[in-house]
Amino acid sequence: MTIIRFWLTTVLAASLSFSAFANQTEYTLVIDREAVNITGKTVDRITINGTIPGPILEFTEGDEAVVHVINKLDEPTSVHWHGLLLPPKMDGVPGMGGFSGIAPGETFTYRFPLRQNGTYWYHAHSGTQEQDGHYAGMIIHPKDHSPVEADRDYVVLISDFHEHSGRRIMQNLKKSPHYYNFSQRTVGDFFADVRQQGWSKVWRDARDWGQMRMSPTDLADVSGYTFLINGKTAEQNWTGVFKPGERIRLRFINASAMSIYDLRIKGLPMTVVQADGQYVEPVTVDELRFAVAETYDVIVQPQSHDAFTIVAESIDRTGFALGTLAPEIGMRGPQPTHRPRALLTMADMGHGHGHDHDHSNPSHSAPSEHSGHEGHEGHEGHEGDSQHQSIGILESSNSGWAQAGTPEGHTALRYADLRSLTRQPDNRPPSREIVVTLDGSMERFIWTLDGKKFGDPDFKPIQLDYNERVRIIFQNNTMMAHPMHLHGMFMQLENGQHPDYLPSKHVVNVPPGQQMSVLLTADEPGEWMFHCHLLYHMAAGMMGVMAVAEADPTGEHTGHHQHHHGGHHHDHH
Repeated sequence: MTIIRFWLTTVLAASLSFSAFANQTEYTLVIDREAVNITGKTVDRITINGTIPGPILEFTEGDEAVVHVINKLDEPTSVHWHGLLLPPKMDGVPGMGGFSGIAPGETFTYRFPLRQNGTYWYHAHSGTQEQDGHYAGMIIHPKDHSPVEADRDYVVLISDFHEHSGRRIMQNLKKSPHYYNFSQRTVGDFFADVRQQGWSKVWRDARDWGQMRMSPTDLADVSGYTFLINGKTAEQNWTGVFKPGERIRLRFINASAMSIYDLRIKGLPMTVVQADGQYVEPVTVDELRFAVAETYDVIVQPQSHDAFTIVAESIDRTGFALGTLAPEIGMRGPQPTHRPRALLTMADMGHGHGHDHDHSNPSHSAPSEHSGHEGHEGHEGHEGDSQHQSIGILESSNSGWAQAGTPEGHTALRYADLRSLTRQPDNRPPSREIVVTLDGSMERFIWTLDGKKFGDPDFKPIQLDYNERVRIIFQNNTMMAHPMHLHGMFMQLENGQHPDYLPSKHVVNVPPGQQMSVLLTADEPGEWMFHCHLLYHMAAGMMGVMAVAEADPTGEHTGHHQHHHGGHHHDHH
């Protein structure tokens, strides 16, 4: 009797131990629709606790997060905790993991342990609400000593605000995919090109673009944005104050619906210390390309009593998000001028080799050696895996997309520069490869994964065994970059670093016409969304599911793919 009672008490204590001993950090978020005026025109938008963006939530690793979300909208809403490891029901995607969304007038309480630290963010996963203001930053402080020391700590959240509602933008794109492309090439541009390049080449290029029904100016689907830093326009000038000599940590979050930026601080090098909330070996750069939904933490150390301008320039060069670092409020640094707008080339459609393009820079024609899986199948173990490298990592000189206009002598961060600060816990070679193709028709504004839209009748999740190690190859067959986001787990980006130190990311930006590969340990049971984080691409169908089997209590792998273990195997989904 005593033994049984002791056993029951122990089980009960174990089940209560987390909630009994962890600190709870509690917040209440009110999601409402209010009149806001950001651009001089009053429009109805979604606010969180009355503001756009919503409040920055701060937690400590090891805490239990308890967040009450009150929905005052007249439609269902949701909150997705972007980049967090948590139970599927708490991930906040309606229809997934037993979560059905938060109905109008209802309150839903999110409750989960915080198993990590770093810079993250949260946003709606319902319709196009994210575009309309439903997003905000989040910091999880380390429970122990932080590897990053700083005198000041600022969240710098960049977003794109539109006078059209998200719903209206989607309707316009469906009506005419080029609705927002105001930078179409003109007849004058055509004849200027003929003078420079000769008739036959220009005619051939024009014919190729025409056949694809695409335009070399398609760097972004939507224009007309006002770019904000922490909800403020360039005129309102968000300012972070410093004393010269201080180390300042800037937690950059790209909470935009559609906008990729080239990010720089005029006159200040940035030392990148975290990417997507995960610590990396410090790397100092002058600028970085900042994809939708990524986060980068950087350290800057201004030495002079000057104002420095934070510049996030959209890659289609339609505008800037601007802010200031200064010794006092009211100062402004030098204002930027626009860099030239890049023009896409056939290389951005994966036609970069053997299509009458200039190969004058032999060091940059390397990607062809690493494309696809040539030279990979025969390798076993780590040696082969360390050779596997995403083609997109080696930026092609022929790619218009890759041309950021970085000034001579300045360094731009490349994915290849990212190296995990700590050793990856799982360094098993993958047991199989899964190819995911990213396709789309600009003409009809349909975007697909493996040729299917999310919810198509023949749509199927990708099935993964519990704790299975796989390589996922994102093959981009379109001329737009797609920032691919996986919920619930981190991907290790194969970027040429040693397999033990590949960086962990929750978003991987796959350049036009190229491919990128990641390694994944499927150690979080449940169904997890993965999708392009360009909001209207996701809404148009570019979304899938990775279903991870439950752990088998015997410790054996369960599920569909046991026979593949140990050998290389291709799955085309």
